[in-house]
Order: sequence, then C-alpha cells, then structure tokens
Amino acid sequence: MPKVSSVIVPYAVYLRVYEPLAAFPEPERSHWARYARRPDRPSYQDELRRALADLLPTPPVPVPVHESLDAFVVEVDGVVCVCPWRTRLRGWLALEDLGEELPAPVLDAVLPPLLRQQAAQDYERWLGINPDARPWIRTATWQVPLHWFVLVSDEERRYDKGTGEIPPLLRYRTPMVQARRRVARALRTLKDTVDEGPLVDGLVDVGRWLEEFHPRSLVELDYGGLVHVLPAGELEDDHSAADVAEGIAALRSGDGAAAGAAYGRLVERWRSVRERRSAN
Repeated sequence: MPKVSSVIVPYAVYLRVYEPLAAFPEPERSHWARYARRPDRPSYQDELRRALADLLPTPPVPVPVHESLDAFVVEVDGVVCVCPWRTRLRGWLALEDLGEELPAPVLDAVLPPLLRQQAAQDYERWLGINPDARPWIRTATWQVPLHWFVLVSDEERRYDKGTGEIPPLLRYRTPMVQARRRVARALRTLKDTVDEGPLVDGLVDVGRWLEEFHPRSLVELDYGGLVHVLPAGELEDDHSAADVAEGIAALRSGDGAAAGAAYGRLVERWRSVRERRSAN
C-alpha cells in the first residue's frame, strides 16, 4: 500500500462490521461494488490523518462538512463485504463523549463551546432526517474494551510482526452469527453469577448494536494504531480474548479462583497499556 504520509497516528483501536453488498439498498450498493474494485483504497491511518488535519485550521472543523464515501473492504469466500467509514456520523458521536475524556478547560481550548454547540445542532437536524442511522465502526483509545473480546475467540486471532514498511497487525475476525451467540452466552453467565456492572452494560450495548446488521456480516476487532506503541513481545503474548473466554467459562462452572486469575491477567495487561498514555 502506498504511503500517504510518514506520520503514524497511534492509540486508536476499532470494532468494525463488514456487511455484504446485498445488505445495502441501491444506489449505495452499486457505489460500494465499484469502490471495492478500486486498487487505491485508503487505510484507517489515512482517515485519522484527515480528521487531525481538520483540527489544524482556525477555527477547527470538529466534524466533516460532508459524509465520507470511503469504506474498508474484505472478500470472504467470494462475497464482497464493506464497512463504510461514516466519518461525519462518528465525529458527531465522538463529540458527545469528549466531555468525559477531557477536562473542561482543555476541551474549551481545543474545541470552543460555540463550535461544539453548532455541531450538536447540526447532528440533531441530521438525526431527524436519518433516525435509524448507526455507525459500522466503534473506536476506543489506549485500550480495547474488555467486552469487545467476548465477540471473538483466540483461534480467530491474527498477529503479524510486520517487516520494513509493512506495520505490525493484530486483529480478530468472526462471522456475525458467532459474535451474537458469544454475546448471548456471556450475558446469561454474567447475569447469573455477578452483579450488574460495566462489563454487563457494555455487552448489552454492543449486542444491540450487532443486531442492526445483516446476519451474514463479519465482525472485526482491530488493534489499529495501538500496535505502534506496544513492544512486539507484548503484542505476541497478548491473548486477551482467550483470557476473557477462560474467565467466563470459569464463572459458568462455578470456579471463582480461575475466573479471578483470568481477570487479573487482563487487568494487569491493560493497566500497563494505559500507563503509557499517562507517560506521554
């Protein structure tokens, strides 16, 4: 893949849904069919660079003026599946959550209140016309939310160390039917064995999101730019999906000690990742 820029934008990880072309109405289906044949499709790093470039002008542009016409594309068993970027929609959603990420003085300095208010009004008007809109991509920074690992299995893990200009890669892909089944089983176990909490709430939320998509879709968990800030040894040894599965299986069988051990490995692993955020 040609390099658009030498700047690598790290930190973000992604949960994506790829839908088959049949899931899209016309004329969007034809657009994605043509797009899938393009040899010069951009990468997630290109999307991030564009978003960061919009923040450089004065005043900054917190949300793109026009919706992206780009997507990620995969082909499995001859079936083309696409994951639309929907950068504008995701920008609006990210703005809603930004207040929890940054202190008010920092947020006001980066994105003045008037700009945020205008973006919120634009989103409200847009949502009135598109009430059923949902993103195909969820994003997290400096960590993979633990409930995302419930959707995948260690057997679906792919890790490539990368060589030269090819960056490392750590991702999971699974059929939608498997992801939904794992969420349902995990929720039954957790509701029977632990109190309500962030893990249960996160699974309920992501389960509802998955129901919005075609049953023959693919679900992808991608470490994205996080692979650029983690040592190769840590990436190679990271089997968080296996730890999550082991912990839930232990809860199901009533083995609290084994569940605690699996959870302890996860907490320690991701605490060390979050500490790198504070060190920068």
